Amino acid sequence: MFRPLSLFIGLRYSRAKRRNHFISFISGVSIICLALSVAALITVMSVMNGFDYQLRSRILGAVSHATISGVGESIQNWRHAVQVAKDDSRVLGAAPYVEQQAFLQGSEPSGALVRGILPMQEPKVSDFDKHMQNGSLSSLQPGKWNIVLGDELATMLGVTVGDKVIVYAPRFRTGPMGAMPMLRAFRVSGIFALGMEQYDSGLALMNMHDAEKLYGLKGPNGIRLRLKNLYQAQAVASHIRVELGQVYRVQTWMQSNENLFKALATEKKVMFLILVLIVLVAVINLVSMLVMLVTDKQADIAILRTLGLAPRSVMGVFMVQGLFVGIVGILIGTIGGVLLAINVPAIAEWIEHVFHVRFLSPDVYYISELPSRLSWSDVGWVTGTAFVLSLLATLYPARRAARTEPAQALRYE
Repeated sequence: MFRPLSLFIGLRYSRAKRRNHFISFISGVSIICLALSVAALITVMSVMNGFDYQLRSRILGAVSHATISGVGESIQNWRHAVQVAKDDSRVLGAAPYVEQQAFLQGSEPSGALVRGILPMQEPKVSDFDKHMQNGSLSSLQPGKWNIVLGDELATMLGVTVGDKVIVYAPRFRTGPMGAMPMLRAFRVSGIFALGMEQYDSGLALMNMHDAEKLYGLKGPNGIRLRLKNLYQAQAVASHIRVELGQVYRVQTWMQSNENLFKALATEKKVMFLILVLIVLVAVINLVSMLVMLVTDKQADIAILRTLGLAPRSVMGVFMVQGLFVGIVGILIGTIGGVLLAINVPAIAEWIEHVFHVRFLSPDVYYISELPSRLSWSDVGWVTGTAFVLSLLATLYPARRAARTEPAQALRYE
């Protein structure tokens, strides 16, 4: 005899053709609903992970993990401050910067944030060098008066590499004609594209020493840090501020983009709860199928009870039946969800090409392509949650089957 008996009978019920085709239909619907809900949950979680990863990587490609700036216009003895930052084992790189608003004039005018950098140290704290469309950061040599623009900013100004751009600084000097703004002609030596409209349309880079002369500063505005663990930004920046022993202002990437990432995390949780409700709908179908099956198998249950099968074993029969349907649906949904999550960008691109639609317009969204980043921990949570709900769904029908009285069930047989 096959042991355990409840497992044998439950699997036999799963394989056997049922006399009631409606129960078979409900069983199939339960499998399909569970598979679709699991696949949808895995896919949506992967897309949300993709948005989170892309936003973090693109924002942190232009914004440092932490920034230490002086209370005045510039930091005195900034080389010492950079060395103090580098001495912290949690810091991967440190670089000074000058940052001010300016008015740029090419073929067309536009305002922008101008950042003065040291081109040899900037790759330690940002990713501009990895996103250059034309030219390179190394062209920003002191005294050369070169400038690197975001691609959309260059388009708005109507310039390209080799053209001249006039930069008007928010600083005035007195001359024969009265107060005149400080201005300087720069040659466009490079164009970058981070893929984020905020920076591609509103940021220009120049050499830090050129920026100091343009704005009349005697040192950088602050020091930008890149860390081994970006979630330690506040602790590292505070520690360095104490080590420097002067009054400094500390700002981390979490503070400057806190609302954005909190909103994204909240949206991910809400989407997870909504899709869990969809899984619950599939589980309710499973409960309905098992209740109908118990009603249909009353005579079989009574005979098994008469032959000595214990109520606990009867419960096991229908729990096996329900779990079989649940596991099949979860397995199909997991495989489908993983395959869909991996191929979401390609599928979205194909739909855009065929139907001439655009899911994410670069004029509105930070990201112009639908991202996806599969996390196996999320897959584990989804499949585990679906399995537990499927297991719980079998308890009521199984207990109802175990309470079947043989005499009443066989009275009219």
